[in-house]
Amino acid sequence: MNPEISQAIQSKMRAGGVANATIDTFLAAVAKVAAGERGQIPESTIEPVAELPTLESLPAAGGGAGDLLNQLAVIKLNGGLGTGMGLDRAKSLIKVKGEDTFLDFIAKQILHLRAQSGAPNLAFYLMDSFSTQADTLAYLAKYPTLAIDGELDFLQSKVPKLDAKTLLPVSWPAAPEMEWCPPGHGDIYPSLLGCGLLDKLLARGIKYLFVSNSDNLGATVDLRLLNHFAASGNSFLMEVATRTGADRKGGHLARRSADSRLLLRESAQCPAADETQFQDITRHRFFNTNNLWIRLDHLKAELEKRGGVLPLALITNSKTVDPRDAASPKVIQIESAMGAAIECFAKTGAVVVPRSRFAPVKSTSDLLALRSDAYRLTEEYVLTLAESRHGQPPVIDLDSKHYKLVADFEAAFPHGAPSLINCESLKVTGKKIFPANLVLEGKVEFTEK
Repeated sequence: MNPEISQAIQSKMRAGGVANATIDTFLAAVAKVAAGERGQIPESTIEPVAELPTLESLPAAGGGAGDLLNQLAVIKLNGGLGTGMGLDRAKSLIKVKGEDTFLDFIAKQILHLRAQSGAPNLAFYLMDSFSTQADTLAYLAKYPTLAIDGELDFLQSKVPKLDAKTLLPVSWPAAPEMEWCPPGHGDIYPSLLGCGLLDKLLARGIKYLFVSNSDNLGATVDLRLLNHFAASGNSFLMEVATRTGADRKGGHLARRSADSRLLLRESAQCPAADETQFQDITRHRFFNTNNLWIRLDHLKAELEKRGGVLPLALITNSKTVDPRDAASPKVIQIESAMGAAIECFAKTGAVVVPRSRFAPVKSTSDLLALRSDAYRLTEEYVLTLAESRHGQPPVIDLDSKHYKLVADFEAAFPHGAPSLINCESLKVTGKKIFPANLVLEGKVEFTEK
């Protein structure tokens, strides 16, 4: 890589307060881009994953659960703002059930697990962003025992957008904040190292890490998975779910032909010529839920072996520096996926989990389902589908023109969610205000002018 590019990137990132581990990781990625790589994974270089163990096939958790839980750290990725839903604060602050937000459910789950499983040392952290940290920590102050060592979070970093022609950090004086972009959740590895948390956890005798998204309330600590992972000796375990027609465009698990290592291929890494095979759900059967289990001592050893840099597969996105202005300079944004680390270790595995462990809230349609009686709250503070639904959530399609933003959604349901426990599907077109005590059953459609 041109020394001028390297120096410019280092100078900008240091001035921006970015840790050395993230700078080194980003420079390694830029060097690949400068060499002509774009992170493409052709179909000819991979093989489908045919069979995997299922969560249901794993033995029930036996005694000694507390011992393992005391060696576990749980991290929730909490860097996202709910901008797509009209919010300007942490998405995890959206109310999900009654007055409880995502953060309330997460905190109560951790505190309950510590109390009921004899695991007072179960560690918990959030990976916040600069945008979510203040609101999140202020909200969680009502759970003073949640942080064991006084620390409750660490920060996801930021990386510069690069000029598409020169690969130099782009300059945009009209809005300097637009010169930066999130590095993707693959940043968890250099951020853990750079802030010193990785070494702190290892010094406390913590060997295992469970990571998931804060908007996925299905991603709870499952003792069967923890036992399985601990007994396997693997460095990395990915929870996957079976792809359906709705998942054709999402990333999938595969095996690299050259060395048989498992890998994750995202849509941005698929050459256009291979798109048909990428979307063939009978060929590539499993997708990453982003629920990951990691051996921290193995992660530390791998980072030390590689000079502090985990070589995650590239994800490059071509955009404009101001996404709202198509005439602004063209830039390259370099990102990485947390799950891509599966190919960085020699011993890895995957387990097929029920769809209930992958229930992210990406829209107000998802939120309506969780707020309804189709989901019930367990004693462990877990939201789970009512038994009468037999594992099938209601299919909800709210008109994005009128219900995409949380404020508009709340205005449409002033009395709360209707009863959906016996509702197979709900489609709403046009603007409507829903009355109190509404019961919907079977296939329901509203069309308003």
